[in-house]
Amino acid sequence: MATEAVVVPISRPKPTYRPVNRTAERFFYTGMALLLCICVYIGFGPTYFRAGVVRAPLPSPILHIHGAVFTLWMLVFTLQAAFISARRVQWHRAFGTVAFCLPPLMIVLGIVAAIDALHRGVRIGPLDSPTSLAFPLINIVIFAFVIYASWRARRRPDAHKRLILLATFSLVSAAFGRFHWDAVGIPLAAGPATGTGAMILLLLIFELVTLRRIHRSTMWAAPLVLAGVVFAVPIGMTHAWHTFASWLM
Repeated sequence: MATEAVVVPISRPKPTYRPVNRTAERFFYTGMALLLCICVYIGFGPTYFRAGVVRAPLPSPILHIHGAVFTLWMLVFTLQAAFISARRVQWHRAFGTVAFCLPPLMIVLGIVAAIDALHRGVRIGPLDSPTSLAFPLINIVIFAFVIYASWRARRRPDAHKRLILLATFSLVSAAFGRFHWDAVGIPLAAGPATGTGAMILLLLIFELVTLRRIHRSTMWAAPLVLAGVVFAVPIGMTHAWHTFASWLM
């Protein structure tokens, strides 16, 4: 009698990852929110916070609105992280509906403030004003893209919180550009990339320690945020960008 061999497919075991430590995550994201607030205060302290905020001698009225709204975002971002840390998830979700009204306003104000700086001839160090325009404009566009992705991922907390954090990195890069990097031997032009890169490195280390891998959202958003800081000035030096800046003028 003929016999038939029964072939049993061998299934490869799925890779196992270390279980997520929720306590560590709560401490990490709350700590990062506070750290970013400190960075913003250090960067904009001399010209805005310690100058009286409302009474600060800013060169344009739009900058007062811009500064107030972006400061509000940092406070809301920290409050939302604190809600999660305190296990007030319902509060976080309810307040998140209000919080996500801010990004569209921030994007508009960021673009308007960047164009206003171009009209006033604002220069970043030795760069001319069209090249200087590239840094705020490119980074606000990247913020818009990543913050929209975070809104799309609002029902996936693991992706949502990482994208919110990375989007905020792109905003805080402006504060890093005002640090006194020359005091530690780092060129001022490399300041934003140095500060932003350090924040991303902290996130990567945290994920490797807690997850033993890099999260999928971090894998695509972190390089995008860092690229916006690193390549903004080289892009701003191109003829095509100067033509674009002349059109804006």
